[in-house]
Amino acid sequence: MLAALFLLASTGCTVTVEDPGYVVPPPLPPMEQLEQAPLVDPQDYGGGDDILSFVTEDRTVACSLTAARGPHINLPYEQNTFSNSENNRLAIVPVAHCELAKYPKPVPGDVADDCAGTNLGYLGGVALLTPDKATYGECRSGVTQMEATYGPRGNKAGPIAELAVLGDGQNLERNGLRCSSYNGGVACGNVSAGVGFFVSEDRYELISGSPESTAPAP
Repeated sequence: MLAALFLLASTGCTVTVEDPGYVVPPPLPPMEQLEQAPLVDPQDYGGGDDILSFVTEDRTVACSLTAARGPHINLPYEQNTFSNSENNRLAIVPVAHCELAKYPKPVPGDVADDCAGTNLGYLGGVALLTPDKATYGECRSGVTQMEATYGPRGNKAGPIAELAVLGDGQNLERNGLRCSSYNGGVACGNVSAGVGFFVSEDRYELISGSPESTAPAP
């Protein structure tokens, strides 16, 4: 026995013993995750036009840290009118935009548009962050591009399928907004303003300095 102890000491070996009483700590709240998680080099996520885009490892969420002119968002995987000359009069605002392959419905209190007065077609699956506000859902008649790629009937091809993966726990920043892949989804936020969101395939959360809106899992 004494010889074995001398051998361990001389070889520098260590013995790891599992602690049966250890409890894995819960995930950090979204804004704390964004503040504390280390930032990764954005070079691998550049999609041109000063856009950072990524998809999660499990291919459930795709996001872009990009810009908007009014409702026109500059996305590399969606047709958009951001560059239309008619929109040049609109101020350019940094935004974070995420799409989901599967998603919860917006709760009634988070419906942010009457869809041209029809009050129909406000669907989940998209979250948007501006420097001072976070919203979930949008007016549309079809699926999100992420849903068309990695949803139940997705084709697993196209621009989203070519996005770089943001590993679990990693954090990206552009123009004061951050996004982090963690806890089975993605958190995006403006840390200095305390505004953000968390989205995953079974729940979402909007953070705005007021009581949080959380949609329960279906």
